[in-house]
Amino acid sequence: MILEIVEPNKLVHESSPYLLQHAYNPVKWYPWCDDALKKAKDENKPIFLSVGYSACHWCHVMAHESFENDEIAQVMNENFVNIKVDREERPDIDDIYQKVCQLVTGSGGWPLSVFLTPDQRPFYVGTYFPPLDSYGRPGFGSLIRQLVQAWKEKPQDVEAASENFVNSLQKTESISLPSKLEKPILDEAAMNLLSLGDPTNGGFGHAPKFPNAANLSFMLRYSKLSGISKFQEFVLKTLTKMANGGIYDQIGGGFHRYSTDSRWLVPHFEKMLYDNALLPVVYAEAYQITKDSRYLDVINHTLRYILKEMTSPDGGFYSAQDADSEGEEGKYYVWKKNEIQEILGNDSDVFCLFYDVTDGGNFEGHTILNNAIKQSSVAFQFGKTESEVQNIIEKSKTKLLEARSKRVHPGKDEKVLTSWNGLMMTGFLRGYRVTQDADFLKAAENCIRFMEEKMVKNGELLHTYKDGQAKLRAYLDDYAYFVNALLDYFEVRPIKKYLDLAIYYANYLLEHFWDENERSFFFTADNHEKLIIRTKNIYDLSLPSGNSVAAGTLLRLYHITQDKRYFDTSLKIMESLSTMAAENPFGFGQLLNVIYMYLQKPTEITMINYVNKELCTYLEKKFLPESILVGISKEESLKELQHLSFFAGKVFDKTKTNVYVCKDFTCSLPLGTIEEVEKLL
Repeated sequence: MILEIVEPNKLVHESSPYLLQHAYNPVKWYPWCDDALKKAKDENKPIFLSVGYSACHWCHVMAHESFENDEIAQVMNENFVNIKVDREERPDIDDIYQKVCQLVTGSGGWPLSVFLTPDQRPFYVGTYFPPLDSYGRPGFGSLIRQLVQAWKEKPQDVEAASENFVNSLQKTESISLPSKLEKPILDEAAMNLLSLGDPTNGGFGHAPKFPNAANLSFMLRYSKLSGISKFQEFVLKTLTKMANGGIYDQIGGGFHRYSTDSRWLVPHFEKMLYDNALLPVVYAEAYQITKDSRYLDVINHTLRYILKEMTSPDGGFYSAQDADSEGEEGKYYVWKKNEIQEILGNDSDVFCLFYDVTDGGNFEGHTILNNAIKQSSVAFQFGKTESEVQNIIEKSKTKLLEARSKRVHPGKDEKVLTSWNGLMMTGFLRGYRVTQDADFLKAAENCIRFMEEKMVKNGELLHTYKDGQAKLRAYLDDYAYFVNALLDYFEVRPIKKYLDLAIYYANYLLEHFWDENERSFFFTADNHEKLIIRTKNIYDLSLPSGNSVAAGTLLRLYHITQDKRYFDTSLKIMESLSTMAAENPFGFGQLLNVIYMYLQKPTEITMINYVNKELCTYLEKKFLPESILVGISKEESLKELQHLSFFAGKVFDKTKTNVYVCKDFTCSLPLGTIEEVEKLL
């Protein structure tokens, strides 16, 4: 028997798991590189650009249907220079052509399929295409033949389309609508946001439904500001429904990407690092407000999942887990009732009632675990105490998790991205504040060390790391999220080195990314590869925009350092985007959080010496979204920092805890009791 040897294409030398998935396609793929771009120009061939990521279900579908099809591949190879891009490695490329797709089709997504002239201008764009005409979409095979014909026979039409796309794209990059920052901006935004809410199931819109953590955080802040409880009630309902639904992995911890229905039951099963970084932050805020242990459980469970499943030996955090295993979406996560009965025995009846496990199931004959009944109701039905029911459920979850771990695991994207790692550090640090779990603080410390050792070259951050290799100059999000994480760490462990590092990278942002004309940051630095346009990223959607995070970070840095450049830059970003944020708050949740902090005027709180554990814990677990809360446990740390006005005049008393509360450049006397602090706050 003779085995056919399949020659790999140019992707075989890449480190991205997504690109490597396509290394043995019959399509002669290139990564985005000078050789591919030069080949297109030299041979006057159009470029087919395919953008996706490793955990993308429909990317896999299109790959199997079209890119593994020999006939389609032959047409592609003969007529196009074919370039495959991992959107997580090259968000700059993805951002440009996603914007084109949204302009043309009204939506975007992955896989992103774009046809370009040799000088990178788009002339046709879409997302998923089936191999044959179906779903109301042209088949990919017939589409590429039509585009080849147009390229050869109607070059004037191709040129006109590409010019139109580029002109439209350039117009979208003008964003500056300066407006004075006043409370009515928050009023309008909050009411507009609430009008988008689902009053029954929480969340925004109907289906599919995404977590939108920043929007939820803003509504908690607005509820505190306005005293109107319905905003807080909406957020708590949303968080509870999510935690009880199938979007949350009930036995393994962590959140899936989004829900395909309005009630959070059936998720798209991929797990992204950023969701599991952002959601613990808003659950921590909900816990600070309510002291409800259920929110604390979600934080613990989610962060433990990251430690167990998504943390590299070096201390960095992996990017994603696939939705699919053994070729089926969700197979790893769903259950048959008889399977659960076999594993749990007599405890299965309690577990199945609590987690809605039925013979028929709720997902293609299987069950996605979700909870729609209270423990007290289960206890009543089985004549048990709530404590007994709780013990059965916890014991059962452990058994099922052990059984599930023996299944074929979903694929994992082990890229480490600076930006998403910055978010994850913040998630661990916020989790640490409310749980005081030392493992969470250690995870953040290990990641900072990883960044210092692996992700810096010649004083600049790099964007991505895999298999011992760090590469690609960092983007706005990388710098903004990382500086924010460094400040979060500095608040918990105020070591001068990390403040200096935050200042260094903040200054780099100002020098290399700032656009004074539009009063905002570019997505790429001035020394980055030149593409057809230098875009801006202003919307807070699945990820907070680098501009919003930078605005908040610079505002905090100003209050710590009194360097007015930071304040002025933060103010310019807020003013330029505030009108858009009020009118379209769904896309500006993070920015609204920053505007809230600015209008409230940050409260500077310093806890010095941790001997009064009760007082320190009280402050750590109090909802103070407008505060900068720094805790100093060592006298030498305070001495190192007393050149900064934030710490000037504050005294380390070895016998007690002193708390200083400062606002509007006025500080309190040292406070030593919860009652004194509570009265002032």
